[in-house]
Amino acid sequence: MSAAAANALPFRLPPPDGSGVDLLVVAAEHSGDQHAARAVRGLKALRPDVRVAALGGPSLAREAQLLIDLTANATMGFAVLGRLSFYRTLIAEVVRWVGVHRPRAVCFVDSSGLNLRIAQGLFDAGISAKAGGPTRAVYYISPQVWASRAQRRFKMARLLDGVAAIFPFEPEVYADTDLPVEFVGHPFRSPDYRPPVTFDPAGPVLLLPGSRGGLVARVFPVLLEAFAQAQTGREAVVLYPDEAIGERLRTMLPADGVRLIATAAADQAVGSSAVLTTSGTMSMHCALAGIPGAVTYKTDPLTYWLGRLLVKVDYIGIANLLLREPMYPEYIQGDAQPAALATELRAALSDSTRRERTQAQAARLRDLLAGGGEGVATWLNRQLE
Repeated sequence: MSAAAANALPFRLPPPDGSGVDLLVVAAEHSGDQHAARAVRGLKALRPDVRVAALGGPSLAREAQLLIDLTANATMGFAVLGRLSFYRTLIAEVVRWVGVHRPRAVCFVDSSGLNLRIAQGLFDAGISAKAGGPTRAVYYISPQVWASRAQRRFKMARLLDGVAAIFPFEPEVYADTDLPVEFVGHPFRSPDYRPPVTFDPAGPVLLLPGSRGGLVARVFPVLLEAFAQAQTGREAVVLYPDEAIGERLRTMLPADGVRLIATAAADQAVGSSAVLTTSGTMSMHCALAGIPGAVTYKTDPLTYWLGRLLVKVDYIGIANLLLREPMYPEYIQGDAQPAALATELRAALSDSTRRERTQAQAARLRDLLAGGGEGVATWLNRQLE
């Protein structure tokens, strides 16, 4: 179903192709779509006859029957308030669809604001296994209950049959519940992972403003000005996830010196010497590659104020959190100023000690995320047994 059709309320999700469905995957954002697609691809290698439907994006569309493209509607913070009618209708429709077509399991991927509401709907309707129904409800990529709203873990234990965690410390976070949580390794340490970026000391500078429209509008002008002030003498490359974001970026581009590349269209990893990035998924790609740089983030003032009340972590960059030290210096909200980021960019390019430290931190990060268990595909296969 197209994004335009999805916005026409009410709507109905199409029925499963063929004889039925074993697994429904729900991934509302670009990163979750990519991680889920990799998990489904691994599952199909173990169970070639598995029937999978998905609410996701272009990556899942290559591995499963895509019922609706949710990534085209990705929002965050108070932008969600303007689309509450759409999300309420979507949740009700997913619950109806699962009740009619009875997959063995529903696998939620990240995006807890939407996914836990669907899980609650399945429970309330008596469809999920925890409510005595036929369908297991499981989660891949745990909500960050260790960072904010820790009480969600008890709701998850009531609604879910299992969680596949991607960070090694997460199972312990749920130790005071009866929810089975397994560390399955980070998807970026999977054997078939193809990094979109790599460290090249002679390469261009990466500017990564994120994958959501509002974030891009706030951050990209800051990154462009920081790059201009740094006067690196190098080209800048901007990776973007889809054409909607690409169009928005083009309206802000300077006359020269900055090149856009669609992530999905890149046939090989983009080599880079330094990076200025938002704190999302791409920052983890850069950290694992050992590209030196800095993290920045700007949201709307109300979301930021509430976030400060709710989020209880020392860093917003996940690499920094895992290493418990600032691999990437962070410039958040009012501190996200072009002059400060330009200084970081020059240091990342000229300080050999910093480059060596970043490489050492990247090696530690790769070890932390490798995992020692069965992997997400095998975990997912067990949920269907």
